[in-house]
Amino acid sequence: MIPLATPSLDSELIAESRARPDAFAGLFDRYSGMLYRYVSRRLGPEVAEDLVGETFLVAFRRRDRYDLARPDARPWLFGIVSNLVARHHRTEAARYRALTRSPVDGVAESPAERVAEGVSATAVRPLLASALALLSKGDRDVLLLIAWADLSYDEVAQALGIPVGTVRSRLNRARRKVREALGDTHPLRDEE
Repeated sequence: MIPLATPSLDSELIAESRARPDAFAGLFDRYSGMLYRYVSRRLGPEVAEDLVGETFLVAFRRRDRYDLARPDARPWLFGIVSNLVARHHRTEAARYRALTRSPVDGVAESPAERVAEGVSATAVRPLLASALALLSKGDRDVLLLIAWADLSYDEVAQALGIPVGTVRSRLNRARRKVREALGDTHPLRDEE
């Protein structure tokens, strides 16, 4: 028996999973960690595992409708998970409010420069959490998909089903509001 080669493109993997459903596990292997980190940052680790599992269940059920012309499934998966996160928006807002009230943690051991950056970032965490809680859902989704999921503008547009121009305007508005909430400073750049 000749072993099957693992498809290199997500679209190839999804196409293969239509005939061999177990091939869909490759997509899980590629992206579950990335999705888990994203959801964990937004809603906390206690919810993340369930939502990631639900994301792949929804994706598996919808794999026949996936546009195989799109080689990268990340925007599709982040779109699904963003919709699931939206159902938990109250949890997310409560998490940001809790982070606003939480005490500043100690700094992890690292070289002096990283320690200074860590102290600055940790000190601003309550302000940042408060700013994120005040953003509209659409603005927050765009900002966090770019900042935490590392998606491009085009990928965010695809994930959320909105035009790229809307992504740009929402990101601009979100960044402006977060900067204002932080006192128009960047704690990691204000060292001098």
